[in-house]
Amino acid sequence: MVRHLSPALPRRSLFRWISALGLGSMLPAARAATPDPATPWHAFCDRLKEAGDQILRPEAPQDPFNRAEGYRYLSRLLRAALEQEVECSDPQFPVLYQLSNETIKIGADNPDNFYQNAQIDGRYDYRIRGSRGTVNYMVLSTKAGSYGKSSSLQHTGAIDTTTLQVAPDGSFEILLSAARKPGNWLPMSAESSMLLVRQTFLDRGTEKPAALEIECLNGPARPAPLDPERLSVQLLAAADFVQGTARIFADWSQRFKANPNAFTVLDQAEFLRQGGDPAIFYAHGYWALGPEQALLIDVPPSENEFWNLQIDNYWMESLDYRYFTIHLNKRTTRYRPDGSAVLVLAHRDPGVPNWLDTAGHDLGTMLYRVVRGADPAYPRTRVVALAEVREALG
Repeated sequence: MVRHLSPALPRRSLFRWISALGLGSMLPAARAATPDPATPWHAFCDRLKEAGDQILRPEAPQDPFNRAEGYRYLSRLLRAALEQEVECSDPQFPVLYQLSNETIKIGADNPDNFYQNAQIDGRYDYRIRGSRGTVNYMVLSTKAGSYGKSSSLQHTGAIDTTTLQVAPDGSFEILLSAARKPGNWLPMSAESSMLLVRQTFLDRGTEKPAALEIECLNGPARPAPLDPERLSVQLLAAADFVQGTARIFADWSQRFKANPNAFTVLDQAEFLRQGGDPAIFYAHGYWALGPEQALLIDVPPSENEFWNLQIDNYWMESLDYRYFTIHLNKRTTRYRPDGSAVLVLAHRDPGVPNWLDTAGHDLGTMLYRVVRGADPAYPRTRVVALAEVREALG
């Protein structure tokens, strides 16, 4: 019948005619109330725009260099957010991705770490298969929350190299679940939403990381097609991640800045609330140096599995460790006879051991971490003239 209508009949009249004949069910459902297809994207962009306010905070550096690093930081966070919230967001089909690497840096990321993440759900069970490799320290932990949704990343379970059972050929399996399992079991809670893997090198050049695969054991066989409403939620979650992450660590930098060229004593529980490892002691600080100054960082002797000290920019991104010596660790440091060490942060090489390069920065943050140390203490610091470093070291 419709094919005999005049082509000149207005579209609105055509719809009324079909409706009058009771043929409305023949029309595609979307015709009835088609949403603006640009709305989800505009909402995402509008919310993402708000993250820029963190770079413009009054206490943050206002020079072009540090602001440019801040904007680049937001672009890096967005890459990570889209990977986490869109591409790898289905907990029934988990994928190991990197939320931090050489060019995505979050919350004083460890230059000695190889990070991996996966989205999980405490209602499901998972299995990780892997080969141990030779990396010095590895911990797999489950987290609840999100920097974007809840402004925290609470610890819900862990298994590491001290408790992991490995077969003679180096292979292993780990079960992730809310209910206890035999063998290698990584606990979750009903709220667990992320797997975080830290593999920590003493020497990246010689150590081999573990190879890992993850699967959901009680999900469907195949993923569902793309859900438009779900994508809208995912895009907003990505924008919230950028905003929330930038805000959390801008808040930290503001606090550290109040105690310049020193480490700030904070409750270790605060670091755990933001995704820290319970086996690690964290000491954050803020530094600012003139062109002819140096910061001496006196690291106390300690019995520990691992330690390192790194230099970060104001936004708590590790400086570019691919090309600059911005961190030293348990193996790469030169020690005094008593097991202590003095690290020297300066704009130029002062001609002494343990030089840390500012990599063109005049201020930033820093982090000292110790894995399973016996009574770790905060490093002592003092600023000296660059020309007097050798004399200051005795």
